[in-house]
Amino acid sequence: MSRESPIPVSQHTAPLDMPSLLRRARSGDVGAFEALVRTHQSSVFSIGYRMLNRRDLAEDLAQEVFLQLYRRLESIETFEHLGFWLRRVAANLAIDWLRRAAYGATQPLEAGAEVPAPQADDDPLLNRELIRMLGELSPAARAVMVLRYQEDCDVAEIATALEMPVNTVKSHIKRSLTALRGKAIGARLITAEELP
Repeated sequence: MSRESPIPVSQHTAPLDMPSLLRRARSGDVGAFEALVRTHQSSVFSIGYRMLNRRDLAEDLAQEVFLQLYRRLESIETFEHLGFWLRRVAANLAIDWLRRAAYGATQPLEAGAEVPAPQADDDPLLNRELIRMLGELSPAARAVMVLRYQEDCDVAEIATALEMPVNTVKSHIKRSLTALRGKAIGARLITAEELP
C-alpha cells in the first residue's frame, strides 16, 4: 500500500471529497483509509457503546468493524453505501456479541463515561436513566432504537441494515417506546401529562 500523508478530518476544515477519498482508499492509500475511519469512528463507537453499555467493548467492536471494512473495502460502492454498511455491521456485530456472551441488558454503564454523539443541553440525570432503560431492551429492539433515534435512520434503512421486515422494525419501535414511557413514568422521570 502506498503511504501518503493522512488527511486531517475535523469539523472545522473544508469538507473532503468523500467519493475521491473512498476511491483512493480502495486503491491502497493508507492515509485515505485513515481519513475514512476518522470520519466514521464516532458513529460506529457510539452505536457499540449504546448497544453494549461498556466503553471497552464499544472500542473492541469499532476495531472489529473497521478491520472488516479494510478487508471488504473493494465491495463498498459509494460513500453513502459505506455509511450504511458501517451502521449495519456495527449493529449486527453488537447483537451477535450480546447473544453470544449472554451479556444481556443488566450491565450498568461505566460511571462518568462519555459518548461522542452530540448532546443537547438536557438534564444529565435524565439522560443517564434513559440510557439505562435502553440497555434493558432486547438486543434487536436496542439496535432498532439506536439506529432510529441516535443515527436518525428511517424505518426502511433500519429494516435493510438489520435484515428484518419493515413491520418488525415498526413493532420494535412502538413496543420499545411504550416500554420506555412506562419505565420513565414509573421512575418518575416524566408524568403521564407530559406524554405526547
